[in-house]
Amino acid sequence: MVGRSAKTGRCNVRGSKLVVVLLALSCVAYADEQHVSLGLPATAEDIAKVYWSITPDGENLPPGKGTAKQGEPLYVTHCSGCHGEGGKGNVARALVGGAGSLQSKQPVKSIGSYWPYATTVFDYVRRSIPYTAPMSLSNDEYYAITAYLLHINGIISRNQAIGAKSLPKVKMPNRDGFVLAYHASRSLRLPSQLSADSKRT
Repeated sequence: MVGRSAKTGRCNVRGSKLVVVLLALSCVAYADEQHVSLGLPATAEDIAKVYWSITPDGENLPPGKGTAKQGEPLYVTHCSGCHGEGGKGNVARALVGGAGSLQSKQPVKSIGSYWPYATTVFDYVRRSIPYTAPMSLSNDEYYAITAYLLHINGIISRNQAIGAKSLPKVKMPNRDGFVLAYHASRSLRLPSQLSADSKRT
């Protein structure tokens, strides 16, 4: 009696596992046949918010424009709490100063002294602020904040408007302090360089 009961129990366990496997397979087959409505289709605007990598030569910069005058109150609202008044630093590092210090024992790597491309400033600002909701401001506002940061570093004037066409033309003080590593590798070159190469070949 005991022996039969044990065997029956083992059979029941095997049978239960088989039922589970068959149910799982049937669910997969059913799902393949049905249209599962999960989420919403991505719009062009949704995709644009995700694909936001800006190259040094300005590829993928969005339309818009702004001045340092317009950007100053935006900086005060969204940036000064961490980077301090006028970008002089607070709980986060300073965004100004350090000119001529890169070769010293205490280099100050600010936007004005270190960053090689103005387009990188826009890209970083748009990725990171507001701190609790990056990319939630308008393109004009991000251009304005970028203009303000360039202005307080003495790179552009207070009323100079920057946008997708003009920002790549802004020459940063340390532009020539960087070189492209592995020049022979096409995968690490800028889109403009690849385009020029393709025309030559």
